[in-house]
Amino acid sequence: MAGNNKFIIEIEKAKESKDGRPSMGPVYRSLFAKDGFPPPVEGLESCWDVFRISVEKYPGNRMLGRREIVDGKPGNYVWLTYKEVYEMVMKVGFAIRSCGVEKGGRCGIYGINCPEWIMSMEACNAHGIYCVPLYDTLGAGAVEFIICHAEISIVFVEETKISEVLKTFPNTTEYVKTIVSFGKIKPEQKEEAEKFGLAMYSWDEFLHLGENKECDLPLTKKTDICTIMYTSGTTGDPKGVMISNDSIVTLIAGVKRLLQAVNEELSDKDVYLSYLPLAHIFDRVIEELFINYGAAIGFWRGDVKLLIEDIGELKPTIFCAVPRVLDRIYSGLTEKVSSGGFLRHKLFDIAYSLKLNSMKKGNKHEEAAPLCDKIVFNKVKQRLGGNVRLILSGAAPLATHVESFLRVVACAHVLQGYGLTETCAGTFVSLPNELSMLGTVGPPVPNVDVCLESVPEMGYDALSSTPRGEICVRGKTLFSGYFKREDLTKEVMVDGWFHTGDIGEWQPNGSMKIIDRKKNIFKLSQGEYVAVENLENIYGLVSAIDSIWIYGNSFESFLVAVVNPNKQALERWSEENGIEGDFASLCENPKAKEFIIGELSKIGKEKKLKGFEFVRAVHLDPVPFDMDRDLLTPTYKKKRPQLLKYYQRVIDNMYKSGGK
Repeated sequence: MAGNNKFIIEIEKAKESKDGRPSMGPVYRSLFAKDGFPPPVEGLESCWDVFRISVEKYPGNRMLGRREIVDGKPGNYVWLTYKEVYEMVMKVGFAIRSCGVEKGGRCGIYGINCPEWIMSMEACNAHGIYCVPLYDTLGAGAVEFIICHAEISIVFVEETKISEVLKTFPNTTEYVKTIVSFGKIKPEQKEEAEKFGLAMYSWDEFLHLGENKECDLPLTKKTDICTIMYTSGTTGDPKGVMISNDSIVTLIAGVKRLLQAVNEELSDKDVYLSYLPLAHIFDRVIEELFINYGAAIGFWRGDVKLLIEDIGELKPTIFCAVPRVLDRIYSGLTEKVSSGGFLRHKLFDIAYSLKLNSMKKGNKHEEAAPLCDKIVFNKVKQRLGGNVRLILSGAAPLATHVESFLRVVACAHVLQGYGLTETCAGTFVSLPNELSMLGTVGPPVPNVDVCLESVPEMGYDALSSTPRGEICVRGKTLFSGYFKREDLTKEVMVDGWFHTGDIGEWQPNGSMKIIDRKKNIFKLSQGEYVAVENLENIYGLVSAIDSIWIYGNSFESFLVAVVNPNKQALERWSEENGIEGDFASLCENPKAKEFIIGELSKIGKEKKLKGFEFVRAVHLDPVPFDMDRDLLTPTYKKKRPQLLKYYQRVIDNMYKSGGK
């Protein structure tokens, strides 16, 4: 492996297994860190410094923008400069302090990305207050759980979400004392809050509150926590990932070094479209990076159907996405091409293969086929506003055909990254103009060490000629532990190594390919986690079924299931509905499938499952899962890899028919 190892260097030898601990492969780091990790910029110790220094350097630069709505129609982007944002942040910070929240206190932020989100976050950064994003995709009750678990005393909330916060009363009123709307508030909402002894402010009232309330900013240390981000666990409650200032500042230094090494350094002229949730680490660190460069951040209107229109107006230079968004762009483009008439279709195909072959020979995308870019692919470029030079995909794997298509037609670098909340987002990222990295997440970012640990029970060996195992990460970007859950922290942090739970395979060029997941939790293509055992327990309450195995993967946006129906229940249903046939033929009947899906949906609604947790297609198997077919363990646990292998054809058909 070492001979043609281009992008990583070995810094520690492999370790054989001993004392019951699995073997570990060699420790590698990025080639761009061969002389050590990049030190953070002088004087840059916290997220507050990131912002403060940029305000000093670029006071007049555009910082936060949103579209003006004129007569109900969206107009241009209207901007606040770094200095203007700073002045508002100071008021917000003083107002927070006047509500009695001190350094180390917790502030919740709830709502879609907008300038107020960032200002509230920066006010927390200024006063050493932990910023805790609240979001509802973690399931019913998550907002209430986070407020109580993190003991949040002040909540900033989007106008339309105020009712969601009020719903958590009286359980949360022990902690929450102040609610601030990003916009206005209704008199009845204010009354409701005051009934529980809470203060409630509109955004303007709150700014006013901080006008003459100056106080000193507390001293902060690198190791201070700056945010607690809650992520969905496999089972049970969300976990609060504590992220320090040091993690984010170290990450920024590493990404800077990486961008310099590949000649793609950002500048204060760059423009970013903020639409991926700020409640997740991916978007949060990208926005910190942009702020660090004095660049501009424009916000979307909150509607995915209008996203392309917002892009056209803002003209971003860097576009971050989750695969689901890029899949949408891909299908939109391929549809346009195929409906464009025979000649245009043919022209597109010729241009596409010309450019792809040229890139395969090692030519950079901008030099591969300039004429094709000008005549054919420029239209695609214009759809993304005309200025995008980097498209970064994260949060779930991007299908290889979509990635290679976009690398050719978007006239931009398409890079795939990998990281977790616990690793402060970017841990691996593929490199520009390296077509060999298609389908991988690239080499490590130059601020972490990485190794693979063997997983013998799944047959993965980190010491074999094709090294495979659980990805383990070490470095300053790692989280500071799970809030109030030392036990869970100890499970994943062993000897300074964070165990990701993802199975990776080193490629000969030093990039990483994600091939499996250690626990039974997976992501759908929109980046949402599904804890499958939890769902099977819920759906198992349906009396018309005896057993259910649920499946989903990160290339699909919905779940499918194989069900063993209850014989009596199905026969009773067929009698009532005048449907003939024995048990086996009933299982084949589309109406029977509809009936079972209906029963599953009923319980799903009753248990307040999220849309993506509903099963969209089922296959009914009259023969129960058994040990004879190697589908169950002797203790009747489901063998998921074997179930997948056994039912692969059935699953492919369910996805083909689109969950109808």
